[in-house]
Parts: sequence; C-alpha cells; structure tokens
Amino acid sequence: MIPFDFEYYRPDTAKGAVSVFAELEAKGKNPVFYGGGSELISMARVGSRSFGAVVDLKNISECTRMEDRGDYVYLGAGLTLSDLIEWNGFPLLAKTAGRIADHTMQCKITLGGNLAATIIYRETALPLLLSDAKLTFAAADGFQEYEIDRVFQERLFLPPGAFLAGVTLDKRFFSLPYFHEKKTRNEKIDYPLITAAGLKKEGALRIAFSGLAAFPFRNSKVEKILNSSLLSREKRADKVVKVLSEIIQSDLSGSAEYRKFVLKETILNILDTMEGV
Repeated sequence: MIPFDFEYYRPDTAKGAVSVFAELEAKGKNPVFYGGGSELISMARVGSRSFGAVVDLKNISECTRMEDRGDYVYLGAGLTLSDLIEWNGFPLLAKTAGRIADHTMQCKITLGGNLAATIIYRETALPLLLSDAKLTFAAADGFQEYEIDRVFQERLFLPPGAFLAGVTLDKRFFSLPYFHEKKTRNEKIDYPLITAAGLKKEGALRIAFSGLAAFPFRNSKVEKILNSSLLSREKRADKVVKVLSEIIQSDLSGSAEYRKFVLKETILNILDTMEGV
C-alpha cells in the first residue's frame, strides 16, 4: 500500500500528457509519469519516493505501439519486456529482456521504465547502444528524436517535463551475429555481477556491459582491443580488464577483484565463440 495520497491523470495524447504534467508541476504537485509502474510503486511503498500526482501514459498510442517502418521498427516505450520477448524481431533485445527479473515482472516492466530506472543495471540499454538506436521524446514542442549516445550517457537524460515515447531500431542489426552472457552470484534470476552483450558488424565486435560498473555502458577502447587480431586472446582479455579496472564496482553481489576475474573469463568465452562467426 502506498502511504500517501496523490492525484491520478490518464490523458489520451502525448500533448495532453506533457500539458497536464506542466500544469501539475506549476502547482507544486511534484508529478511523475507512469508507465509500467513496477519501480515507482515499489519505491513509494517503502517510502523512498513520494509524489503528489501521477500522469499515466498507457492510453497514449505512441507509447504502446509496435510499428514496421520499412528499414526500421518503432517500439513504444510502454511495451513490456514480455512484449519484446514474444516479438523477438531483434533477437539480442529479446534475449536481454528474457534475463531481466522473472516472468511475472517481465509482464510489468516496460522498455521505457527499464531505460529510465534508478536501478543501476538498466540492461535493455545494452542492445540499443550497440544498434545505434534512436530515442523519441515527447516534449512541450512536440516529438523529438535523438541518437541514443547523445541522451543516454550512464543514464537517460530527459528534457524537463518530457517523457520517453519510443525507440526506433535499424533492421540491419537484427540479423547480425550476437552474444549475451549474464553472470550472477547465486541464481539465474538475480542482479548481474556482469552482463555482456554484443554484436558483430562488418567483422568487428561491438560490446556493452551492465553490472560491471554503477551504470550500463559501451566502451570504444574495449572494442578496439577486442578487434586487435594481432594480440592473443589472453592478452586482449587482460587489456580489457586493465582498461575497465577503475570503474569496476564492489557490492554485495561481488567484489571488484571477483568481477575482474569474471570479466576476463567472459571476454575469453566471447572471443572463442565469436571469432570466425
């Protein structure tokens, strides 16, 4: 049970949602946008988040549609992880979504909610970073589209009063060779010690990580090392660990030293699997 009162609004258009949000903010209501609500409700119940009004986005078509646009596919930010898994048009995205939480939560967690979450893992960002996705925001001046690397740098940066409406993906990435490895401390369904996701495009590996640091990321230096065929696999793995050592975190799931060990083993496995593909 949420231990405070709040106002509830469910507009039918993106323009209406942005407008009512601005009005509520001007009145000091401390409004929030609501998609799947899994994180918002959990935080409110334990007293770590409060708000005076909720603007529900589930009636807005741009947030809930899945649309083929020729060479591209548009995915609404309100689609759940289960929707992405069932669609499976982008296998790496489906694989990533399928390893987040359990089936019950996959039916509640949305693509936009995971990308904008306060939780550090935000694993759906990995395939989007690797595939040069474009993010569409709904703001006071209409819809605006941005390359993901402009607006997702360790976390999602939203313009004031705006919300994430959807993601546009280039179909050329859907059929590329890919890998996904998630290492957890104890159970298959758990926060990751490390999640590594990657694609092989035009003979070159792309890689992104979650769990390793306090934010999901893609690193060009790591990719350059991985694609240095003159170096042995062992040396490449060691160099990757060295490059990333300063940002590798320690937490209850594992120490930084343990994560370095897991990272090296993961890199070696990826190189064994992907070279020659």
